[in-house]
Amino acid sequence: MAPLAPPRRRLAPAAAGGGPAGFGDSVRVLLALAALYAAMSLLAYRVIHMRHVAPLGADAPRGNFSEGRVLQHLTRLAVDIPSRQEGSPGLEAAAQYIKGELQGLSARAGPEYRIEVEETLVSGSFSMMFLRHRVTLGYRNHKNVVMRISSNVSEDDDPSLLVNGHFDSPLGSPGAADCGSCVASMLELSRLIIDSGWIPPRPVIFLFNGAEELFLLGSHGFIKTHRWNRTISAFINIEASGSGGTDLVCQSGPGSWPSRIYAQTAKYPMANSVAQDMFGIIPGDTDYRIFAEDITNIPGLDIIFVLGGYFYHTSYDTLENLLPGSIQARGENLFNLVKAFTNSMLLKENEISNKAAKDGIEDLRAVFFDYLTWFMVFYSRDISLILHSLPVAIFLLVPLFLKFPNITLMSWFVTLLGFMRGMLLHAFGVILAIFIPAVAAALRLLFTKNAMNWFAHPYLVFLMFVPTSLIGLLLPRVTWGLSEQAHFWGAFGLYSLITMAYTLAGLSGGFLTFFISMSMLLGRFVSSINRKQWSQQSPRSLVAYVLPMIPCLLYCLYYGGFLIQFLIEKMGMMGSLPKPYGYFVPDVIVGAVVGLVVGWCFGPLAPVAGRWLSKTSILHVFLQITVVALAVSSQLFPYSTGAPKRVVLQHTFVTDGNNVIDSSYGFSVVDSNSLEFLFNNAPEAARWLKDNSELSFEEKYRSDRSSWLAVYPVPFLFSGSLKFQAQTEEIRKYYQHFPQLAVQEIWDNNGQRRVHLKLSLGSLSEIWTSVLNITGPLSNWSFADNMLPAPQTVSGGPPSYICRLSGKSDVDWSFWLEANSSESLRIDVAVLDQYLVDSTKKLKSLFPSWADLTAFTTFFSTYHL
Repeated sequence: MAPLAPPRRRLAPAAAGGGPAGFGDSVRVLLALAALYAAMSLLAYRVIHMRHVAPLGADAPRGNFSEGRVLQHLTRLAVDIPSRQEGSPGLEAAAQYIKGELQGLSARAGPEYRIEVEETLVSGSFSMMFLRHRVTLGYRNHKNVVMRISSNVSEDDDPSLLVNGHFDSPLGSPGAADCGSCVASMLELSRLIIDSGWIPPRPVIFLFNGAEELFLLGSHGFIKTHRWNRTISAFINIEASGSGGTDLVCQSGPGSWPSRIYAQTAKYPMANSVAQDMFGIIPGDTDYRIFAEDITNIPGLDIIFVLGGYFYHTSYDTLENLLPGSIQARGENLFNLVKAFTNSMLLKENEISNKAAKDGIEDLRAVFFDYLTWFMVFYSRDISLILHSLPVAIFLLVPLFLKFPNITLMSWFVTLLGFMRGMLLHAFGVILAIFIPAVAAALRLLFTKNAMNWFAHPYLVFLMFVPTSLIGLLLPRVTWGLSEQAHFWGAFGLYSLITMAYTLAGLSGGFLTFFISMSMLLGRFVSSINRKQWSQQSPRSLVAYVLPMIPCLLYCLYYGGFLIQFLIEKMGMMGSLPKPYGYFVPDVIVGAVVGLVVGWCFGPLAPVAGRWLSKTSILHVFLQITVVALAVSSQLFPYSTGAPKRVVLQHTFVTDGNNVIDSSYGFSVVDSNSLEFLFNNAPEAARWLKDNSELSFEEKYRSDRSSWLAVYPVPFLFSGSLKFQAQTEEIRKYYQHFPQLAVQEIWDNNGQRRVHLKLSLGSLSEIWTSVLNITGPLSNWSFADNMLPAPQTVSGGPPSYICRLSGKSDVDWSFWLEANSSESLRIDVAVLDQYLVDSTKKLKSLFPSWADLTAFTTFFSTYHL
């Protein structure tokens, strides 16, 4: 026993965080790891923001894709043309510009090409789920521009590749990224096909669709009615929910063929199979669901700009806010993809994938991810079942290896039990790493007046929550004595079990914890080799463990940093929840996600580095950094022009026939800082509203979701909406006739009534959409192929049926409704017009620049039949 006493005396100060030498080593380890993580974070940041891609100018060789030439098209579409919303003249101007550019390409193409350019008008009706609510859509005369490039020997029914993007833009936005960047890239891509001399082995169809923002109507019209719809064998949908950055493959399928082609050919691969598992969390959708899920099951890719989400669907979605290099990377990827898809469309693998989708058998989705856009890792689901089971098998076999050659069942069980204790310790640390920053985020809000102070200052997220996460991760090691070996293998076992759980659940995210567990194994192996040279207590022994893990840690920072940045930006549009708890939700979510990311970025090092960092003195350092960051955050404003607050302003006129009986301004927000916060920081607008009505946040001034019918189902993202009285007669200076619903004919047979109706839109000139909310004994209608969907409930009212109508507004809408009893039908009609009267324009101008207002006029009327 005597020889063991000296080591015990040396270890006691370290465990307590006490001796000068021990603390010095701890500080050196902390600083070294901080420098390493800072360098890796800088590299990951540059990659995520495409700093490593040099955009080519407008004078680049004609055989190259050029971001400069794309920006020339985009200047025309998003600057010279003032707006591209449905109902505005700019949408038609954009269609004519696109058509003219395509006709110019057709005119100068060589005889080896067969090029067809068409302008088509699409109409139809169908029902869909959007934002988890059922809505029926009726549309007419939306314009698509279509181009087909093929060889001069191609046939009309040859299998084709579809490249789709939309040129309409959302309400109140110039739409430079969403999705002017898409159609401008498609124009450059179609030019490149011709100027490069490459003749597609299969036809390539470019669909420039003019009605995506109205719930995917342009793509629906094409796939249902166009003469080339049955030839589409694969598709690439390009979209934007931000101003650039990684052009992420967010959805792929049916089957694994599209993602395999992408992995093999993309020059700057940006794809992650876990994105498809998470896609439904974000409010919104893309044309991918029309082509691959709802209407047909064509295999394809959904490729989306996902960073720069601050500007998505705002007036700040401008040319100046695009991230340089993003379009260049997208274009070079697209050209390679178009070549690969057209060469591979008839391969046997694709036929198998198509058959699997058509027969409804198990989806053959693969596991794939890019490594910092440098290369792709891709393996099939069958292989993933083998690979992702390997760490668990190793975890169970290691106790035998450690006890070799004295192997007994009891020794294996005792060793494994020690590992399980290590697993519990590490799991507890990861849980605390998530829980403590979430609690810190909630506590901060009890002492500050603003939520989301980090929204315009993302660095605050890292300063506030990374140190608190590290405290949670390291705290169990301070309070729970356990050998490094048991802690290491316990952590290894935890990541192994998570990998297996992901795989068995049919999800695709297990590759991350698989990568972590196998990298830990490599680090353990290398460090064990070097133990003869360096003492286990020497910080140099940590170097031998960390160096082999750097590729994994770099990827974790890349993946985690992207996730945090994406989440921060999207918190500005995820919706507002009712007080008091809704106020805390964004901060708590961001804090918890940062903790989760710390769990996989630093968690693999914790079992080894904990020898130096699991000290109360080091935890005090982290705590002090957190306190300073929390204090700084309370002094910073949540928003800026680079990170605007989204505000919705609706000027509603309630009409009865051609009479205006009421008028009001409705306000709502889509994040956790309420309207009270908005008006407290927009005093000029508040004073202006006081002259029109009493500015109050009392219950009587609150508006429910039914008053926002014109933008259904978006109001389900609202809470705490307010409305204030406005002038009623001003509108008559601009419009003489208002929307009206009139009965054309009533047919009655044994209690079944069919009412034929006509909706006139009056003299409104910039109509976005018209929405019908029908309640009562409705049994059928003329929309969606005479199929009545499941009813919806709005603001706790009776079950109702919602139908959105869009398209040409100078012609009346005619439709019929059937009722199965004599009880009356109630029809609420809300028509959204983009024209603003002078008072609304004045009110909008009084808000500060950090508040981005989407403003519109709604004409609301009610009828009983």
